[in-house]
Amino acid sequence: MKPQILPVAPPTADDVRAAAPRIAGRITRTPIIHAEKLSAMTGADIWLKLENLQYTGAFKERGALNKLLLLSDEERTRGVIAASAGNHAQGLARHARALGIPATIVMPITTPDVKVRQTRELGAEVVLVGNDFDEAKKAASQIQTDRSLVFVHPFDDPDVIAGQGTIALEMIEDGPRFDALIVPIGGGGLIAGMALATKDINPDTEVIGVQTALFPSMLNTRDGGDRPTGGNTLAEGIAVKEAGALTQQIVADSVDDIVLVDERTLERSLSILMNEQKVLVEGAGAAGLAAIMDDPARFAGKTVGLVLCGGNIDARLLSMILMRDLARSGRLARLRIQLLDMPGQLVRVATIIANQDGNLIDVGHHRTYSDLPAKMTCMDVTIDTQGRDHLNRIIDNLRKEGYEVEIAAY
Repeated sequence: MKPQILPVAPPTADDVRAAAPRIAGRITRTPIIHAEKLSAMTGADIWLKLENLQYTGAFKERGALNKLLLLSDEERTRGVIAASAGNHAQGLARHARALGIPATIVMPITTPDVKVRQTRELGAEVVLVGNDFDEAKKAASQIQTDRSLVFVHPFDDPDVIAGQGTIALEMIEDGPRFDALIVPIGGGGLIAGMALATKDINPDTEVIGVQTALFPSMLNTRDGGDRPTGGNTLAEGIAVKEAGALTQQIVADSVDDIVLVDERTLERSLSILMNEQKVLVEGAGAAGLAAIMDDPARFAGKTVGLVLCGGNIDARLLSMILMRDLARSGRLARLRIQLLDMPGQLVRVATIIANQDGNLIDVGHHRTYSDLPAKMTCMDVTIDTQGRDHLNRIIDNLRKEGYEVEIAAY
């Protein structure tokens, strides 16, 4: 990677240590818990840092607050502006209001409604512009110039980076000695701060970044790759097309590896955290577990810390993900069954399913829109099962009774 001329000096581990007492009492010192079920599933000894339990539901409060506390009186009077996909926006809005600092937030129009609503409720002026972070940032720069505001970057700012790094200090103080910390990467502020603190205290602890395969911006800067960036990702909190200049340098110096995870693994990881660990996260918050699920052999037997960086997920999206996961596991299935168009057939099909302990939860009957013979019809049934083996037994019994059955794709 070509050396860059940086606009400001990057932070140090001392800056992270100084940020900890500065923000103490204004943010939540979130718990770190031993995830016994996840450990049993993956073979790694997994510990979870629950940053989804911050007041605004994400770690971003730390860096935003540290930055605000270091502003001069003149800068506080002028007010601040930020471009954010949501979590930085809420953290900045919350602490700006508490400190009496006017805040304007520019958000992409694709930002989930829950994050837009919560940011407004925290007292900030919200401007919706652009389809992604980069377009929102461009608009924010113009507003900053027009209004003489102080720009608070969500990741490429030394004070923000130092604030985020306090997570690692807490994990090291409150948890076991880690073989590895796995940290989500968007622009790189979180992993940069955590890497500074971790390598200063425990140089042997691996710091591994994880990005969604749709937005491999930091990995591209690290290895000179030209992987495309863009697309609709579940992990919109780390959907950044261009990594920061400061964060690139710190990552190059202090981060051991960066891995990519695909959307299906992110979905599965989010569902596992919800169903098995009873922890609600957004897509970015599931990235660390996704990295372990993608390569369990790499982490087998190791003590690994994961940062559940946020829990702000739209309820409709969460519902869809959980239902899709049920379908993929065979616990929810839609079957298309061909049958004679005559009385009693629906009852007969329902009886076969019930006799196999299946739960029939939805039925659709199709006569007109079908290319079957006129005396035949088909119906779609949605059933609740105990899993893939149970589903297969139900299908086998329907076929033994002479019915043609297809299972919907998942």
